[in-house]
Amino acid sequence: MEIIKRIHEASDYIKSRIGGKTPFAGIILGSGLGELAEKIEERIVIPYSEIPNFAQSTAIGHKGNLIFGKLGGKDVVAMQGRFHYYEGYGMEQVTMPVRVMKVLGIKYLFVSNAAGGVNFDYKVGDLMVIRDHINLMPNPLIGKNLEEFGPRFPDMTRPYDLKLIALFEKIAAEKQIPLKKGVYLAGTGPTYETPAEYSFFRGIGADAVGMSTVPEVIVARHSDIPVFGISVITNEAHNFADDFVNDGNDVIIAANKAADRMTLLITEMISKL
Repeated sequence: MEIIKRIHEASDYIKSRIGGKTPFAGIILGSGLGELAEKIEERIVIPYSEIPNFAQSTAIGHKGNLIFGKLGGKDVVAMQGRFHYYEGYGMEQVTMPVRVMKVLGIKYLFVSNAAGGVNFDYKVGDLMVIRDHINLMPNPLIGKNLEEFGPRFPDMTRPYDLKLIALFEKIAAEKQIPLKKGVYLAGTGPTYETPAEYSFFRGIGADAVGMSTVPEVIVARHSDIPVFGISVITNEAHNFADDFVNDGNDVIIAANKAADRMTLLITEMISKL
């Protein structure tokens, strides 16, 4: 199958660049959160443009590098920027890096994003552990099933691993870093939502809203990879003052301010796994 061939071409190239090592965990870094990748030691930086069959990241705050090295004392592979459906990529391209990471041998996947807080209790800079999600994007598993990765109908009862969530919460409590825990809703974008849409999302159970992450999580769970997800709340999507506007640059600024706390917690988490 052509897609399988493309996945293996990409993974074979990455293996050749990292000396055939097996990464313990994969990390996907969202808007403004790429600084975690700068903390990786003994780094091998591979621009997406050099990897066969990889798309190019065009979103604000996405540097477009795959970085291999050590974090928390373990080998990791991190995406410094992801691919989005709104960039014009099909779901196969959006999620292909997860398939590639599976072939590379990751045992865990960590996903992060910048999100709008639709929960009235959420403020800019909050860290929200994703306990579940609502998908309003096309399902990336539509089409012929890739049997070598997983079943036709994967279970999504626990898309975010309960043991990983508990470990993260324990570390955050020890370091006195406050957390929220909620439901992430993924829409296609690239427009920010209207006030009525935010109200609707809140009504159906969402705490935060964004334009990414869920397709990658679905594909990871299809491949039986345990997932941990975290959102950085970068705008209050419930505070509609007269001068309120959603601004992409403000999102990046807010994400950068929260990135240090997220980096500290994820590094500690990987060291304890």
